[in-house]
Amino acid sequence: MHVLVVKTSSMGDVLHTLPALTDAANCVPNITFDWVVEENFTQIPSWHFAVDKVIPVAIRRWRKNWFSKAIRQERHDFINNLQQQQYDAIIDAQGLIKSALFITRKAQGIKHGLDRKSIKEPIASWFYDIKHNIPKQMHAIERIRLLFAQTLQYNLPNSIGDYAIARHFLSSLPSDNQKYLVFLHATTRDEKHWTEDAWRQLIKLIEPTGLKVKLPWGASHEQQRAIRLAQGFNHVEVLPKLSLNDIATVIVGAKAVVSVDTGLSHLTAALDRPNITLFGKTDPMLIGGYGKNQYSIISPDKIMKTISANQVYQKLSDFL
Repeated sequence: MHVLVVKTSSMGDVLHTLPALTDAANCVPNITFDWVVEENFTQIPSWHFAVDKVIPVAIRRWRKNWFSKAIRQERHDFINNLQQQQYDAIIDAQGLIKSALFITRKAQGIKHGLDRKSIKEPIASWFYDIKHNIPKQMHAIERIRLLFAQTLQYNLPNSIGDYAIARHFLSSLPSDNQKYLVFLHATTRDEKHWTEDAWRQLIKLIEPTGLKVKLPWGASHEQQRAIRLAQGFNHVEVLPKLSLNDIATVIVGAKAVVSVDTGLSHLTAALDRPNITLFGKTDPMLIGGYGKNQYSIISPDKIMKTISANQVYQKLSDFL
């Protein structure tokens, strides 16, 4: 059975889809998946054993100059690539108008997605041949697992979902395996940031343990924050700019991780590493860390600065 998955972004949402693939691979003999995903996240599906082909799409970039000649050619090439295969089923796990209109609708096969009561953008459900009712008050991962189970007609396993990607990195663990922590300090929205003073207080509390602290970053302003956090501490390393694959390799070798609400926090969960995620306004019940040893510290007043370094260290000490 050959199935197309449409789940394009964001990083956390793409990672949330992996346990559903594992369920299906365990329940449906000889099933394989192709996966349409935004070009920045193409590495993620390739880590899963059941994925045969990754099909990059660039809607985020295309819409900035939709009608240019070069973009029109890229869109044409994408559709040609997409339509090379007749699929036994197409699962639109994105549930947005853009995914349904520009991707799912053009693929060859029976199209499945959420019904209008279950989906974020009800118009998207118009483009599906078979519509599924999935309760909204479930964790995002469980919703996708249930969508796959209904589409492919197997009973949803009672066990916790398995991302099945940690094994991809186990053979390339760093030489200082388990001798460091990773602090994921960068996120896209200001209200999700923990204060730099709090990060530095936590770094100081870690110093007597003998563990190193590694600080990854993506954009230049995140690099500058990492440099400020590390200033004056010999046990802190500001990492170079890394690919997603390289960041995953660093995370999988960590003793534990502390993170704000960011895509890399979901990557940590997918890699089965102990993780403490700090939440302000975000509700972790629906999109928080899912998996083994995933813990949340939630600000009682929804403001990140009220979470103290001592509070985080006390929880972190369970792993040290």
